[in-house]
Amino acid sequence: MRRLLLALFVFAFFTQPTSAQRPTDLWYFGRQAGLSFANGAPTPLLDGAMTTYEGCAVATTKRGELLFYTDGQTVWNRQHQPMPGGRRLLGSGSSTQSALIVPDPGSGNIFYIFTVAPQGSPDGLRYSVVDMTRAEGLGDVPRANLLLLTPVAEKLAAVRHPNGRDVWVVAHRWNSNAFVSYLVTAEGVQAGKPILSNVGSMNAGPGRNAIGALKFSPDGTKLAAALWRENNKFEVYDFDRNTGKVSNPRSFGPYQEAYGVEFSPDGRLLYGTCNGDTKDKKVAAGMSETQILQFDLKTKVAVPVGHSSNHKIGALQRGPDGKIYVAREDNSFLGVIEQPNTSGAACGYVDDGLKLGGRRSKLGLPGFVVEP
Repeated sequence: MRRLLLALFVFAFFTQPTSAQRPTDLWYFGRQAGLSFANGAPTPLLDGAMTTYEGCAVATTKRGELLFYTDGQTVWNRQHQPMPGGRRLLGSGSSTQSALIVPDPGSGNIFYIFTVAPQGSPDGLRYSVVDMTRAEGLGDVPRANLLLLTPVAEKLAAVRHPNGRDVWVVAHRWNSNAFVSYLVTAEGVQAGKPILSNVGSMNAGPGRNAIGALKFSPDGTKLAAALWRENNKFEVYDFDRNTGKVSNPRSFGPYQEAYGVEFSPDGRLLYGTCNGDTKDKKVAAGMSETQILQFDLKTKVAVPVGHSSNHKIGALQRGPDGKIYVAREDNSFLGVIEQPNTSGAACGYVDDGLKLGGRRSKLGLPGFVVEP
């Protein structure tokens, strides 16, 4: 009986934190800014060491405890110190989605950091390996900057395979209309077997056209992209989680400097940020207007649901609390879409929605593997 009670106590002790915290509960981004969703409502974190203009990613244990974070160039451990081998990754703090972290499906100690270079530059899409058994459990990077494909746009997203183990990592070729999907399995990154899907618009032209985010819907069946100059639009595609194929492109636009994208929790609505509406007379006069747009994917109705007082806005990221957060450049507040499942202005965009405790946002927010 005593052994049974002890076993039940240990089980309760180790399973309780898992239900209380989630792998997406900790965010580090912007100018040493951070958030914790561990207690439900987000609270500022002031211990971050990273300053990044755009992309970033965070890795935690399954209980939501910090392991490391990165801007695609440097990897900081849970003590907020650079890992010895994590100082020269070939991503960039000025790439829209410069880094994405994928846990190894076969090991709780190995993680892959995928990076994309800015503006279609030669460093392209690469991955680095983090081993958490090294440096006395603080982690290190024994292999870095393994090339997958070059050149690529600044787009990077990941979703779990239907088998519940493997992960698809999706990027986009530069000077091409091809999406490229890599499967991560217990055997590692399947680098020699990418899935190509030639659909949608060309990602080409001046390097600045590579700017813009890529996101999966919560159920993993849709993929959305923001296409910056000179495409100036948002596109939505179907995604097959079994095969890694992208298909059936639909577009919304034109919207000048389309940048961030995110789906509502129910997957019915898509949100986008832009820094000027080409349908607006102000743009013709050389002025831009920051907007948060909402697209109904069934009716194809598009409406603006918010304007920011900020001169520039960037990433959108759905939080563990179901709200969508908006990055505002050099601002001490994030914007917040309070009810993102609600159509129209009733979704409740609040410009000064979440105070960052004295720290400042830039254009990026951390992205995570989507777990349907």
